[in-house]
Amino acid sequence: MGALAAVVTVLALAERLGASERAVGWAFIGITIGAFVVVGIASRTTRIAEYYVAGRKIPALFNGMATAADWMSAASYIGLAGTLFALGYDGVAYIMGWTGGYVLLAVFLGPYLRKFGQYTIPDFLGARYGGNLPRLVGVVAAVATSFTYLVAQITGVGIVMSRLLGLSFSVGVGLGLAAILVCSMLGGMKAVTWAQVGQYLVLLLAYLVPVSVMSYRATGVPVAGLMYGQVLQKIDARERQLIADPAERAVHEALLAEHAAATAAGTAEGPAPAPLAPYLQPFARTDVTNFLALTLCLMVGTAGLPHILMRYYTVPSVREARSSVGWSLLFISLLYVGAPAYAAFARWEVLDQVVGLPIADLPAWMTRWAQVGLVSWRDVNGDGLLQLGELRIGADAVVLASPEIAGLPFAISGLVAAAGLAAALSTSDGLLLTISNVLSHDLYYKVLNPGASIRRRLSISRAFLVLTAALAAWAATFRLSIIVEVVAWAFSLAAASFFPALVMGVWDKRANKAGAVVGMLVGFAVTLYYLVASRYFGVAWWGIRTVGSGIFGIPLGFLAILLVSRLTSPPSRELQEFVESVRYPRGAARGGSLD
Repeated sequence: MGALAAVVTVLALAERLGASERAVGWAFIGITIGAFVVVGIASRTTRIAEYYVAGRKIPALFNGMATAADWMSAASYIGLAGTLFALGYDGVAYIMGWTGGYVLLAVFLGPYLRKFGQYTIPDFLGARYGGNLPRLVGVVAAVATSFTYLVAQITGVGIVMSRLLGLSFSVGVGLGLAAILVCSMLGGMKAVTWAQVGQYLVLLLAYLVPVSVMSYRATGVPVAGLMYGQVLQKIDARERQLIADPAERAVHEALLAEHAAATAAGTAEGPAPAPLAPYLQPFARTDVTNFLALTLCLMVGTAGLPHILMRYYTVPSVREARSSVGWSLLFISLLYVGAPAYAAFARWEVLDQVVGLPIADLPAWMTRWAQVGLVSWRDVNGDGLLQLGELRIGADAVVLASPEIAGLPFAISGLVAAAGLAAALSTSDGLLLTISNVLSHDLYYKVLNPGASIRRRLSISRAFLVLTAALAAWAATFRLSIIVEVVAWAFSLAAASFFPALVMGVWDKRANKAGAVVGMLVGFAVTLYYLVASRYFGVAWWGIRTVGSGIFGIPLGFLAILLVSRLTSPPSRELQEFVESVRYPRGAARGGSLD
């Protein structure tokens, strides 16, 4: 942490002495990517156990930091505060869902998966339920879930590179992926873990500095988590003024008329513009049903994500796995308490310093972020002034633009962008490793070629790393939606396909292979259908939105496992006794040999 602060100080001094923003940006990116390469080289290994599960030697404290970095993806770091900025009270569903998932993880899964041993989640399914069919269904679900999440992270890499270095989106994505591949290919999970420990420290410093400065400017106290309540009251008062402003009403009516005309012509995109609503008003932008559905999907999805669950295979014991979950929650909470404060201070800066300005006098940061497509405005009513209804700030811009909004030196902007890059790279690393491991270990080694040598297995895993990275980079160029929404899709898929089979595998000794296979297929298929149908074909069961698609697949997955298992032959007595023993603090452990 001290070395990082020294680097930021040196670059800030260089900026004051005349170094260009581009040079400062390249320095931050060079340090971030260089750190990945150094860790990859230092942690290179040819041992299977170190490549897949870091040799099961990571202490709980450091595994907690690595899990927090793995968790603080581009969605959390870049997108969460922006989502709260846009949704206000209703965005709290994301915080409750993502943090609540760790409670489910600690109570129902983490320690028990470690006791089972194994290398991957499909590996657990194969060992628990027997045979290759549950393993193969798990491979399909793990690849689909992780790939969806990976595309969102790589989109974040492209956004950061575009703004910080002025590179094209595609070039930025390629540069970031090159660093990820060097780290992952050389050291596997061992390298990824230690890289993530370092990245967490960068994330923590970069996340807290700008919001602390904004807190000091607005309240005189630099403790943002304690002070943003004062700003919320100011936001509420200001927005009630704007809601009553005739100019804002005129803008909204003009936008409604444009949307109606576009709808009649068949060219409308998205729903009709909603009227302004107070930031603190509950369920002003999302109804109660969708709020609860999204919270549940994110919570259950967190406990079912393969790349997070794999982290609990890397600790030495069941006790360390329990401790690791606690450390993870602590380290994540240190960052999450800043997200609502970020959203509040940024929104207040916009309301207080930007709204109402002449269009010709808008601050320079808006022009810079408009160039990368994350900020836009249009003088709808032609009065030459900026109304709130005429301004669009992308959710992915709020954290990255905060230093500029607060008037901080570009060195701080560089630090925040480098941390955003580290967040995206960190999670991408874990996701790429998850996909390549399930393909090389579960599909190739366990099913297609059980006699493969260690050298060949590692070569196959590295080949899958490169192939997956290339496909994800191609998919990211389509920029399907905002990062947070794409991530929510992955959570719904993970929640419906993995969580029922994993929980029943640990807590119901009567659950069998047929039940698990049917349950995973039903949960995954129903969720995928609703995700596609609601997003692109207007399907809306009980009004549930796309981000809550898992609400249908989760209960159906549990029900299918329960019914099919009771209607078919039970698992062997030996397996039932072992499943029961897993739930006790002491007892048998199986699987997961270290070479």
